[in-house]
Amino acid sequence: MPEPGDKAPDFNLTDQDNKPHKLADYRGQWVVLFAYPRANTPGCTREAIAFSGLAAKFQKAGAAVLGISPDSCTAQKKFEQQHKLKVPLLSDADKSVTTRWGIYGDKVMYGKKVKGIIRSTYLIDPEGVIRKTWTKVKVDGHAEKVLEALKELRG
Repeated sequence: MPEPGDKAPDFNLTDQDNKPHKLADYRGQWVVLFAYPRANTPGCTREAIAFSGLAAKFQKAGAAVLGISPDSCTAQKKFEQQHKLKVPLLSDADKSVTTRWGIYGDKVMYGKKVKGIIRSTYLIDPEGVIRKTWTKVKVDGHAEKVLEALKELRG
């Protein structure tokens, strides 16, 4: 799992509108990458709505916000439409990117060990270096904490 100070692993994924996104395309601006297990589940919905609700504030602070999950582009589109989300939702259906980032793996859910997305968020600086990470995220208040950290790091 990449740590603060590491160069963020690049990716090339498609969003809910079948638009490609490469991390390299975001050089020169901050990026918030939040990984969620599955569209339209309660926690993931609250998290995506929170980031979407703060999208304008993130943009004003110079950051792009990207969600990522193993959902298909079609599922991501339904998720966006159902909840009026305002951020790109990247599809990592084969889990290659989330595996490389260390956010797909073993976790405990309802007392059982399972494989899945470990809810995580990365704050990446304009040079592509990870500046802050959150793993095993608790959803409520998380987007606000990320925005606060971004503002602190930007000075």
